[in-house]
Amino acid sequence: MPYIKVLPPDLRNKIAAGEVIERPAAVVKELIENSIDAGSTDIRIDVLYGGKRFVKVSDNGTGMDREDAMLAFERHATSKLATEDDLFNIRTMGFRGEALPSIASVSRVKLITGLKGSPSGVSVEIHGGEVKEVKDSPSIGTSVEVRDLFFNTPARKKFLKSNNTELFHIIDTVTKEALSHWEIGFRLTSENQETINLPRALGPKERIMQVYGDEFLNGLMEINAEAEGIMMSSYVTKGDNFRNSKAHQFIFINRRPIKDQSISHAVYKAYEGILPRDKHPIFFLFLNIDPRNVDFNVHPTKREVRFEDKESIYRFVNSSIEEAVRRERASPYPSPLTPHGSVVSENLELAYKPSLPFIYLGDTFTAVSGKGGLTLIDHHAAHERILYEKFLKGIDLDAYQLLFPRQVKLSHKEYMIILENVSILRDFGIDVDDFGYDTVIVRSLPDALKEADIRGILSDIAACIIEGVAPDKSLKEALAAKIACHKSVRGREILNQEELSSLIADLEKVEHPDQCPHGRPTRIFLSLNDLKKMFKRK
Repeated sequence: MPYIKVLPPDLRNKIAAGEVIERPAAVVKELIENSIDAGSTDIRIDVLYGGKRFVKVSDNGTGMDREDAMLAFERHATSKLATEDDLFNIRTMGFRGEALPSIASVSRVKLITGLKGSPSGVSVEIHGGEVKEVKDSPSIGTSVEVRDLFFNTPARKKFLKSNNTELFHIIDTVTKEALSHWEIGFRLTSENQETINLPRALGPKERIMQVYGDEFLNGLMEINAEAEGIMMSSYVTKGDNFRNSKAHQFIFINRRPIKDQSISHAVYKAYEGILPRDKHPIFFLFLNIDPRNVDFNVHPTKREVRFEDKESIYRFVNSSIEEAVRRERASPYPSPLTPHGSVVSENLELAYKPSLPFIYLGDTFTAVSGKGGLTLIDHHAAHERILYEKFLKGIDLDAYQLLFPRQVKLSHKEYMIILENVSILRDFGIDVDDFGYDTVIVRSLPDALKEADIRGILSDIAACIIEGVAPDKSLKEALAAKIACHKSVRGREILNQEELSSLIADLEKVEHPDQCPHGRPTRIFLSLNDLKKMFKRK
């Protein structure tokens, strides 16, 4: 008797579903991409209970006749491939023919569809892979309802997270598809409440503005570049507009949202020497590559791709962004040779004045002479430690009411997170109210954040809450560190005598003056004995 058996079709479909359908957001992604391929210009998504109970995706695309509607639930049935050559020239979002049968095998699905211009449409109901009903139903375009995801695979169902967490994943999915398909209108409702409403846009720039707002867009520079077989339209960090998290980093290849460490590294490399430690650039990269030079058939969910010439893609992205960054930063800045102190730099002559008790070394480093030796201070790390303890303890924050409260536009996910945590923000002296339409009103701020990028702070706070915190830290500690890092002294800020004296005095008052919240040294002391050893003196 043979040990090897051919698995039955229903089990094969459930296995395929495990590869493609990880959670409700994966259902939303697959159905949206089918709608995109159908030529839709408006797509609506409705969900209940974070998509665990109900997901519905409706579109105004071409629709299907009865025969195609039935074939769509057969595995590897697709209108998007005809020959083997087509597999290496993918020009559609879907092509495997696995999405609908995989979804139908682990849920209760109802498909209603009809061809444009046809007098009748068809309704198909399938529960757990078994056809329950097929009947005529007037329809234009297509709608797919998915109920009770994983109802027949309880082992999979128990791994789903809370309704809010699953909804956040759905919001992420819709946002990514909307960013790369700006000519399509997207609307998402959750629990019958409008969550996202993005009308059709003229291009990626307008779509980024719709999602994140004007203030966010103003912190980006547009870069368009072209090489043989590659075109790139991108929007990346301008000036010092860096973030504490990687929450605003997107890569799209031929309009597919993907993750690729090599391309991400190419962007980071372009900011080398500019990017502060533990900071991250914002980037939206829209790359168009000849489909014959990229393989989308690497991963079941198409999150990863394989390039024919990975090195050339890396060089193209890196050089295009690096050149633009250097051009943007070439604008003149105030000379650091000011009365603030003496400067030591590769490009500047030493202008030491003995009357001054400190020497500015460049970046964020200052040397302070004192009895018995020399102290090297990283004034960014020192300021970060001071602010961190102020925010953590809620002391000396000096919160003040804004004369003109600020409206701050956020992405919907950020907006929801901020509103759920307004009490924590108040502990930091940040008073936030709901304004609606993914916008909050900031009514008061602590004095330390008077000139800060408040939108960036709220965005990083939301990202920190979503990512979670280390087991050995509280949420308040993690958020205090994020906020402190935003407002602490930067490399281009050169402190004068009074400011540095005040910083040193404040540093002496904190509980842990020798390390910033991230564990880096704030100061290093070199005694006279240390200096003698360095100079080989006894």
